[in-house]
Amino acid sequence: MSGEGSGLHRVVVGERHTLDDYAAIAHLGAEVAELRAEAAAALPRLAGRTVWMVNSTAQGGGVAEMLPAVVGLLGDLGVRCEWVVIGTDEPAFFALTKRLHNLIHGVDGPAPDAAERALYERVNRENARQLAALMAPGDVLIVHDPQPLPLAAALRERLPLTAIWRCHIGLDQDTPATRAAWAFLAPYLDAYDHAVFSAPEYIPVQLAGRATVIPPGIDPLAPKNRELSLHATVGIMCNGGLVACPGPTVRGPFTALAQRLQPDGRFVPAGVSESIGLLTRPIVTQISRWDRLKGFLPLLRAFVTLKAALGDGDGAGAGGRDAVVRRRLDLVRLVLAGPEPGTVGDDPEALAVLEELRAAYLALDAAVQDEIAILSLPMVSVEENALLVNALQRASTLVVQNSLREGFGLTIAEAMWKRVPVLSSARACGPRQQVRDGLDGRLVADPEDVEELRRVMAEMLADGDRRRQWGQSAQRRVHERFLVFTQLRDWGRLLGRVPLRSP
Repeated sequence: MSGEGSGLHRVVVGERHTLDDYAAIAHLGAEVAELRAEAAAALPRLAGRTVWMVNSTAQGGGVAEMLPAVVGLLGDLGVRCEWVVIGTDEPAFFALTKRLHNLIHGVDGPAPDAAERALYERVNRENARQLAALMAPGDVLIVHDPQPLPLAAALRERLPLTAIWRCHIGLDQDTPATRAAWAFLAPYLDAYDHAVFSAPEYIPVQLAGRATVIPPGIDPLAPKNRELSLHATVGIMCNGGLVACPGPTVRGPFTALAQRLQPDGRFVPAGVSESIGLLTRPIVTQISRWDRLKGFLPLLRAFVTLKAALGDGDGAGAGGRDAVVRRRLDLVRLVLAGPEPGTVGDDPEALAVLEELRAAYLALDAAVQDEIAILSLPMVSVEENALLVNALQRASTLVVQNSLREGFGLTIAEAMWKRVPVLSSARACGPRQQVRDGLDGRLVADPEDVEELRRVMAEMLADGDRRRQWGQSAQRRVHERFLVFTQLRDWGRLLGRVPLRSP
């Protein structure tokens, strides 16, 4: 289920882990106990009320990945919680909200006009009409990101409720683009009692004094983050089509197989062509939505430059004269992966971005093409997609998130949790909240500086001892700051103090 379709969709959170499941794990027990203690003090005031989580897609992207655990665990804590997704048959709506997303991130573009405002309000009014039939007076509405922002005002015409806006994106700069975005959104902000952002730098002046910072968090037992044995990792790669199976597996092939871009421009099952090398080679991986702000193209060019430097006899970084380092750099491959285009309803630019990346790949020499795997990961099964991402991250020597702009970047926390060192960008606010340069991984100053990317990538690949240290430190940092339990404690504190409207 996604944000596509004629109207509102209710998302049923399926089989999931309970708080008791987490508490049974030695290194998570203390976090669960602390969460339960805080919830017992803060959340009884929600008795008789339902908390409604609303966003624009049920699959693809960090919000859709966080909500199942948040909704389910709030239920375990005694809070009645529902998740709904807005929908529309008007493609122009998601084209508009994608442009708003880009404007908030500082990407220049035309400000929405009066006709687009009418479209924005019309779609949300229709969804509000459907949601009002499900809600009761006194309920709590939590709206995620700009797509459903006008819901609160439309719903408050029908019933009393407490409304919180949770914005996952932002920019730590004031630019003409950001001013245009916030000017467009400003009329809808007064309907909210409070707002939540991922960083203090993202809070606009219109919400100063009534906003809280809650960093996102990952679910350590979700298919994307749970521990995988060697056999499980190899089995997932086999069943998902990432590698040719070296032997029989207990489970059969996945519902759909990962696809790899070929030198003739076609996508075919990844395991059919020449092996990516996931089981034996050093691997540099970036897994993101197909979005220009994720910095795929500069990363591709930096990797090509690294390989060219080797061909010129350059060690391409620290320790390049050492035979083992030289061998590692010679064998390393780049994996660029993202969801199958068209499967994420609120991201209409994905196909165009992937086409740009494909054109850049097809322009490369054949020898360099062999060193790069551009993968389309199927979304037919959300769980199988998550397992493929998990296996890819665990097979990686480095995980890169080369974002030009990034609200937070859960793929960073995911890799850090797996003790994989991360290379990311200090320009983007989200990554630098997570990665401390030189402690948990590395941050480049400019994600579009191909030479800086090449140099830092080569240095990280060259130093195995530092990579192990970065990985260990990274996992500790996620354990302390970026797990779902910390996020829920923060939500509990907020819901324990925000004024609740009377039924």
